[in-house]
Amino acid sequence: MKHINYILIALFGLMLTSCQDEYSFPDVELQGDQLNFMVTQADGNDNELILQSMEPDYISYWSYTDANGSQIGTSNEDSLRVTLPFAGSYNVYYTAYTKGGAVEADPVSVEVSSNDEEYFSEEEWAMLTNGVEGKTWVLDMTSPVGWAGLDYPYNESGSDYWNWFPDYAGNEWVMENKDWGEMTFDLDGGYNVEVTQTAINSDSQTTSTGSFNYNIDSHTIRFNGGVDVLFGGDYYGDVSNWTSVNVVEISENSLRLAVVRDQSRTGEGVAQIVFHYRPKE
Repeated sequence: MKHINYILIALFGLMLTSCQDEYSFPDVELQGDQLNFMVTQADGNDNELILQSMEPDYISYWSYTDANGSQIGTSNEDSLRVTLPFAGSYNVYYTAYTKGGAVEADPVSVEVSSNDEEYFSEEEWAMLTNGVEGKTWVLDMTSPVGWAGLDYPYNESGSDYWNWFPDYAGNEWVMENKDWGEMTFDLDGGYNVEVTQTAINSDSQTTSTGSFNYNIDSHTIRFNGGVDVLFGGDYYGDVSNWTSVNVVEISENSLRLAVVRDQSRTGEGVAQIVFHYRPKE
Protein backbone atom coordinates (compact mmCIF):
# COMPACT_ATOMS: atom_id res chain seq x y z
CA MET A 1 0.00 0.00 0.00
CA LYS A 2 2.89 2.38 0.84
CA HIS A 3 4.38 1.78 -2.60
CA ILE A 4 1.05 2.71 -4.22
CA ASN A 5 0.85 5.94 -2.20
CA TYR A 6 4.41 6.89 -3.24
CA ILE A 7 3.55 6.26 -6.86
CA LEU A 8 0.40 8.42 -6.62
CA ILE A 9 2.32 11.25 -5.00
CA ALA A 10 4.98 11.08 -7.71
CA LEU A 11 2.36 11.13 -10.46
CA PHE A 12 0.63 14.12 -8.84
CA GLY A 13 3.96 15.96 -8.72
CA LEU A 14 4.57 15.30 -12.41
CA MET A 15 1.06 16.54 -13.30
CA LEU A 16 1.56 19.71 -11.24
CA THR A 17 4.89 20.40 -12.93
CA SER A 18 3.31 19.83 -16.34
CA CYS A 19 0.46 22.27 -15.57
CA GLN A 20 2.92 24.88 -14.36
CA ASP A 21 4.93 24.51 -17.57
CA GLU A 22 1.82 24.72 -19.73
CA TYR A 23 0.48 27.88 -18.09
CA SER A 24 3.76 29.53 -17.09
CA PHE A 25 4.16 33.26 -17.67
CA PRO A 26 7.16 34.94 -19.25
CA ASP A 27 9.78 35.85 -16.67
CA VAL A 28 9.38 39.59 -17.19
CA GLU A 29 8.95 42.31 -14.58
CA LEU A 30 6.68 45.20 -15.50
CA GLN A 31 5.53 48.46 -13.97
CA GLY A 32 1.94 49.60 -14.21
CA ASP A 33 2.77 52.42 -16.61
CA GLN A 34 4.35 49.89 -19.01
CA LEU A 35 1.15 47.90 -19.52
CA ASN A 36 -0.30 48.12 -23.01
CA PHE A 37 -4.10 48.42 -22.96
CA MET A 38 -6.88 50.73 -24.16
CA VAL A 39 -10.11 52.06 -22.65
CA THR A 40 -12.23 53.92 -25.20
CA GLN A 41 -15.86 54.95 -25.59
CA ALA A 42 -17.77 54.05 -28.75
CA ASP A 43 -18.24 56.78 -31.34
CA GLY A 44 -21.64 58.39 -30.89
CA ASN A 45 -22.48 56.34 -27.79
CA ASP A 46 -20.42 57.11 -24.71
CA ASN A 47 -22.49 54.59 -22.70
CA GLU A 48 -20.51 51.82 -24.41
CA LEU A 49 -16.94 51.15 -23.28
CA ILE A 50 -14.42 49.21 -25.36
CA LEU A 51 -11.77 47.51 -23.22
CA GLN A 52 -8.77 46.05 -25.03
CA SER A 53 -5.57 44.45 -23.66
CA MET A 54 -2.52 44.17 -25.88
CA GLU A 55 -0.66 41.92 -23.44
CA PRO A 56 -1.24 38.41 -24.86
CA ASP A 57 1.37 36.80 -22.60
CA TYR A 58 -0.46 37.71 -19.39
CA ILE A 59 -3.88 37.13 -17.84
CA SER A 60 -6.05 40.24 -17.96
CA TYR A 61 -8.36 41.36 -15.20
CA TRP A 62 -10.73 44.31 -15.51
CA SER A 63 -12.79 45.97 -12.81
CA TYR A 64 -15.03 49.00 -13.23
CA THR A 65 -16.65 51.10 -10.52
CA ASP A 66 -19.06 54.01 -10.25
CA ALA A 67 -18.29 57.41 -8.74
CA ASN A 68 -18.95 56.05 -5.24
CA GLY A 69 -16.38 53.29 -5.68
CA SER A 70 -19.00 50.56 -5.91
CA GLN A 71 -17.91 47.74 -8.19
CA ILE A 72 -20.34 47.22 -11.05
CA GLY A 73 -18.51 44.59 -13.08
CA THR A 74 -15.37 42.49 -13.64
CA SER A 75 -13.91 40.40 -16.45
CA ASN A 76 -10.76 38.45 -17.32
CA GLU A 77 -11.27 38.65 -21.08
CA ASP A 78 -8.61 40.36 -23.16
CA SER A 79 -11.20 42.44 -24.99
CA LEU A 80 -14.82 43.22 -24.27
CA ARG A 81 -17.55 45.82 -24.58
CA VAL A 82 -19.34 47.11 -21.49
CA THR A 83 -22.61 49.07 -21.39
CA LEU A 84 -22.90 51.74 -18.69
CA PRO A 85 -26.60 52.68 -18.80
CA PHE A 86 -26.38 55.57 -16.34
CA ALA A 87 -24.88 59.01 -16.69
CA GLY A 88 -21.99 59.70 -14.34
CA SER A 89 -18.31 59.17 -13.61
CA TYR A 90 -16.66 55.75 -13.71
CA ASN A 91 -13.21 54.27 -13.13
CA VAL A 92 -11.79 51.33 -15.07
CA TYR A 93 -9.01 49.28 -13.46
CA TYR A 94 -6.73 47.01 -15.48
CA THR A 95 -4.48 44.36 -13.92
CA ALA A 96 -2.08 41.99 -15.70
CA TYR A 97 -1.13 38.78 -13.94
CA THR A 98 2.51 37.96 -14.71
CA LYS A 99 5.01 35.41 -13.42
CA GLY A 100 6.18 38.04 -10.97
CA GLY A 101 2.65 38.63 -9.70
CA ALA A 102 -0.13 41.15 -10.34
CA VAL A 103 0.77 44.41 -12.04
CA GLU A 104 -1.84 47.16 -11.72
CA ALA A 105 -2.20 50.12 -14.02
CA ASP A 106 -3.49 53.48 -12.86
CA PRO A 107 -7.29 53.69 -13.16
CA VAL A 108 -8.79 55.25 -16.25
CA SER A 109 -11.65 57.69 -15.61
CA VAL A 110 -14.53 58.04 -18.05
CA GLU A 111 -17.59 60.28 -18.13
CA VAL A 112 -20.97 59.14 -19.41
CA SER A 113 -23.04 62.14 -20.46
CA SER A 114 -26.58 60.75 -20.21
CA ASN A 115 -28.67 57.68 -19.47
CA ASP A 116 -28.93 55.16 -22.28
CA GLU A 117 -32.51 55.78 -23.38
CA GLU A 118 -32.55 52.66 -25.52
CA TYR A 119 -31.52 50.52 -22.54
CA PHE A 120 -34.55 51.82 -20.61
CA SER A 121 -36.92 51.97 -23.58
CA GLU A 122 -39.45 49.49 -22.15
CA GLU A 123 -42.40 51.49 -20.86
CA GLU A 124 -42.39 49.65 -17.54
CA TRP A 125 -39.24 51.52 -16.53
CA ALA A 126 -40.98 54.88 -16.90
CA MET A 127 -44.11 53.58 -15.16
CA LEU A 128 -42.11 52.43 -12.14
CA THR A 129 -39.44 55.11 -11.81
CA ASN A 130 -40.22 58.14 -13.97
CA GLY A 131 -36.59 57.88 -15.01
CA VAL A 132 -34.04 60.21 -13.44
CA GLU A 133 -36.73 62.33 -11.80
CA GLY A 134 -38.02 59.43 -9.71
CA LYS A 135 -41.49 58.31 -8.69
CA THR A 136 -42.93 57.87 -5.21
CA TRP A 137 -45.58 55.28 -4.41
CA VAL A 138 -47.86 55.00 -1.37
CA LEU A 139 -50.40 52.35 -0.37
CA ASP A 140 -53.75 52.82 -2.09
CA MET A 141 -56.11 52.68 0.88
CA THR A 142 -59.16 52.12 -1.33
CA SER A 143 -57.86 48.55 -1.76
CA PRO A 144 -54.46 48.31 -0.03
CA VAL A 145 -53.95 44.56 0.11
CA GLY A 146 -55.22 41.34 -1.41
CA TRP A 147 -54.32 37.70 -1.88
CA ALA A 148 -53.63 35.49 -4.88
CA GLY A 149 -52.47 32.03 -5.84
CA LEU A 150 -48.92 31.39 -6.91
CA ASP A 151 -49.95 31.07 -10.58
CA TYR A 152 -51.60 34.50 -10.65
CA PRO A 153 -51.53 36.48 -12.92
CA TYR A 154 -49.24 35.00 -15.61
CA ASN A 155 -50.25 31.33 -15.68
CA GLU A 156 -53.99 31.11 -16.23
CA SER A 157 -53.86 27.36 -16.81
CA GLY A 158 -52.15 26.73 -13.49
CA SER A 159 -53.85 24.92 -10.64
CA ASP A 160 -53.25 27.83 -8.22
CA TYR A 161 -54.71 30.67 -10.27
CA TRP A 162 -57.01 32.88 -8.19
CA ASN A 163 -57.13 36.30 -6.56
CA TRP A 164 -59.12 38.34 -4.07
CA PHE A 165 -58.50 42.09 -3.97
CA PRO A 166 -61.12 43.45 -1.53
CA ASP A 167 -62.15 47.07 -1.21
CA TYR A 168 -61.12 48.64 2.07
CA ALA A 169 -64.68 49.76 2.78
CA GLY A 170 -66.29 46.86 4.61
CA ASN A 171 -62.90 45.11 5.08
CA GLU A 172 -61.19 47.47 7.48
CA TRP A 173 -59.75 44.44 9.31
CA VAL A 174 -57.02 44.08 6.66
CA MET A 175 -55.02 46.95 8.18
CA GLU A 176 -55.31 50.23 10.03
CA ASN A 177 -56.11 53.23 7.86
CA LYS A 178 -53.05 55.42 8.36
CA ASP A 179 -49.95 56.74 6.62
CA TRP A 180 -47.87 53.59 6.10
CA GLY A 181 -44.97 55.45 4.50
CA GLU A 182 -43.73 55.70 0.94
CA MET A 183 -41.46 54.05 -1.61
CA THR A 184 -39.43 55.95 -4.23
CA PHE A 185 -37.67 54.51 -7.29
CA ASP A 186 -35.37 56.51 -9.57
CA LEU A 187 -32.69 56.01 -12.22
CA ASP A 188 -30.51 58.96 -11.26
CA GLY A 189 -27.08 57.44 -11.78
CA GLY A 190 -28.18 54.00 -10.60
CA TYR A 191 -31.08 51.74 -9.68
CA ASN A 192 -32.00 53.73 -6.57
CA VAL A 193 -34.77 52.99 -4.09
CA GLU A 194 -35.76 54.61 -0.80
CA VAL A 195 -38.43 53.19 1.52
CA THR A 196 -39.94 54.99 4.49
CA GLN A 197 -41.84 52.45 6.59
CA THR A 198 -44.31 53.23 9.38
CA ALA A 199 -44.34 50.94 12.41
CA ILE A 200 -47.31 48.62 12.92
CA ASN A 201 -48.30 49.83 16.38
CA SER A 202 -47.25 53.50 16.21
CA ASP A 203 -46.67 56.36 13.81
CA SER A 204 -42.86 56.20 14.07
CA GLN A 205 -41.07 55.83 10.75
CA THR A 206 -37.72 54.53 9.55
CA THR A 207 -36.13 55.26 6.18
CA SER A 208 -33.80 52.90 4.30
CA THR A 209 -31.99 53.47 1.01
CA GLY A 210 -30.56 50.91 -1.35
CA SER A 211 -30.77 49.64 -4.89
CA PHE A 212 -33.11 47.43 -6.87
CA ASN A 213 -33.14 45.09 -9.85
CA TYR A 214 -36.18 45.01 -12.11
CA ASN A 215 -36.54 42.03 -14.44
CA ILE A 216 -39.38 42.88 -16.78
CA ASP A 217 -39.41 39.45 -18.44
CA SER A 218 -39.81 37.54 -15.18
CA HIS A 219 -42.06 40.22 -13.58
CA THR A 220 -39.86 40.51 -10.49
CA ILE A 221 -38.16 43.22 -8.46
CA ARG A 222 -35.36 42.57 -5.97
CA PHE A 223 -34.45 45.08 -3.27
CA ASN A 224 -30.78 45.28 -2.25
CA GLY A 225 -28.84 46.89 0.57
CA GLY A 226 -31.12 46.10 3.48
CA VAL A 227 -34.29 47.60 2.00
CA ASP A 228 -37.69 45.87 2.23
CA VAL A 229 -40.72 46.53 0.06
CA LEU A 230 -43.22 48.98 1.58
CA PHE A 231 -46.09 47.19 3.36
CA GLY A 232 -49.03 47.88 5.63
CA GLY A 233 -50.75 45.84 8.32
CA ASP A 234 -49.55 43.04 10.58
CA TYR A 235 -48.21 40.67 7.91
CA TYR A 236 -44.46 40.80 8.42
CA GLY A 237 -44.24 37.58 10.42
CA ASP A 238 -46.06 35.58 7.71
CA VAL A 239 -43.34 36.09 5.10
CA SER A 240 -39.68 35.07 5.14
CA ASN A 241 -38.58 37.20 2.18
CA TRP A 242 -39.52 40.89 1.85
CA THR A 243 -36.83 41.75 -0.70
CA SER A 244 -37.82 39.52 -3.66
CA VAL A 245 -41.25 40.54 -4.91
CA ASN A 246 -43.51 39.70 -7.83
CA VAL A 247 -44.90 42.44 -10.05
CA VAL A 248 -48.58 41.54 -10.32
CA GLU A 249 -49.68 44.77 -11.99
CA ILE A 250 -47.95 47.91 -13.23
CA SER A 251 -49.29 51.00 -14.96
CA GLU A 252 -48.88 54.77 -14.68
CA ASN A 253 -51.33 54.97 -11.79
CA SER A 254 -51.39 51.52 -10.20
CA LEU A 255 -48.76 49.13 -8.89
CA ARG A 256 -49.34 45.76 -7.22
CA LEU A 257 -46.33 43.98 -5.69
CA ALA A 258 -46.58 40.57 -4.04
CA VAL A 259 -44.60 38.70 -1.41
CA VAL A 260 -45.06 34.99 -0.75
CA ARG A 261 -46.79 33.98 2.50
CA ASP A 262 -44.69 30.96 3.37
CA GLN A 263 -44.75 30.90 7.17
CA SER A 264 -48.33 31.78 8.08
CA ARG A 265 -48.77 32.25 11.83
CA THR A 266 -52.41 31.16 11.62
CA GLY A 267 -51.86 28.03 9.55
CA GLU A 268 -53.05 29.40 6.20
CA GLY A 269 -51.57 27.97 3.03
CA VAL A 270 -48.84 29.35 0.84
CA ALA A 271 -50.11 32.28 -1.22
CA GLN A 272 -49.16 35.71 -2.48
CA ILE A 273 -49.89 38.74 -0.32
CA VAL A 274 -50.42 41.54 -2.83
CA PHE A 275 -49.95 45.16 -1.79
CA HIS A 276 -51.55 47.86 -3.91
CA TYR A 277 -49.90 51.26 -4.47
CA ARG A 278 -50.73 54.53 -6.18
CA PRO A 279 -48.47 57.47 -7.07
CA LYS A 280 -48.02 59.96 -4.26
CA GLU A 281 -49.92 63.16 -4.94
